[in-house]
Parts: sequence; C-alpha cells; structure tokens
Amino acid sequence: MDTDELLNVVDVEATCWEGQPPSGEVSEIIEIGLTVVDLRAGRRLAKHRLPVRPARSKVSPFCTGLTGLTQAEVDQGLSFAEACRTLAAEHRAGELPWASWGDYDRKQFVRQCLDTETQYPFGHRHINAKAAFTSSFGLRRRPGMAAALTMAGLPLEGRHHRGDDDAWNIAALVLDLSGRGDWPAA
Repeated sequence: MDTDELLNVVDVEATCWEGQPPSGEVSEIIEIGLTVVDLRAGRRLAKHRLPVRPARSKVSPFCTGLTGLTQAEVDQGLSFAEACRTLAAEHRAGELPWASWGDYDRKQFVRQCLDTETQYPFGHRHINAKAAFTSSFGLRRRPGMAAALTMAGLPLEGRHHRGDDDAWNIAALVLDLSGRGDWPAA
C-alpha cells in the first residue's frame, strides 16, 4: 500500500487535575490512541491503544473521572520512551503523516520528548484536523471534537476522552473532510 494514502490519527490523554498540579508533578501522557486511515479508500483501517506509565505525576480522581483511566491501569503501561519507540517501529510514525485534533497532542509530545530526552517519534508532516474542520465549515471558533461530530452529522463512538476512541472519532472527521475535498495534503 502506498504510504501517501495512509495517515495516522493520534489522540493522547495526559495526567490532569481540577486545579493546579500538585507540587512537583507535571502533565504527562498516560494513553496514546492511534487510528490508521486510508485516505484513498476512505476508511479507517485499525485502532490502537498504548497505555503509558507516568514517571513524574499520578492520575488524579479528576483525571479518572474524565478519562476512566486509573493509576493501577497506567502503572501497567509502557514507559514514555517505550511508547515512542513502539510508535516509530510498529506504526511507522516517522514515515507517515499524522493528524490530531488541535495542536495540543503535537506540543505535548514535543515537550515530553525534550523533558525526558526521548527521540520524537513523528515526522514533520502534522495536520491540525481542528483547523481543517474549522476552515471547511467556515467557522470563526474552533469546536471541540464532540461538537464537530454533531456538526458533521457523525456519531460519537466509544468514550469521549479515551485516546483510542477519540482517535477513531477524529479519523471519522478526517474522512468526512476528505470526502468533501477539504482535507489538506500533508
């Protein structure tokens, strides 16, 4: 299959708190969701989930309420460095273009890679799906993913704020934009 037709759609969940993080803790990726999209065929090919063990923070009750992820669950996950190596080796993250809803996911990877001296797993071809959606629909404000699904007439599948489910839903939006001729080339 030609890599020009494939796209990795990525969504991360990170440790979060209702207010400020506790002293000494920082927001870290605790789950990576990835959906492989075949843009030419117009379909989602595979859905993946990588739980990631945080090193400098704990999953708060607020975070569990939002994502459903628990400390016990992420304690069984990969280290961040292992997760990045898995993205590169098993999901061709450095070769394929990738998309996320907004720029948060890209920036979180950049920051966390710098903080942990981990090799950034992705190539330079990132597309902000939220910006593409906003432009396609002629909106002034960029909507959240759930609102965008409603605007596009698409269902929210799975649990919102779970990496694999959100990546799957963002992929549906990408395919909708592609079908409209509004998906930018990577």
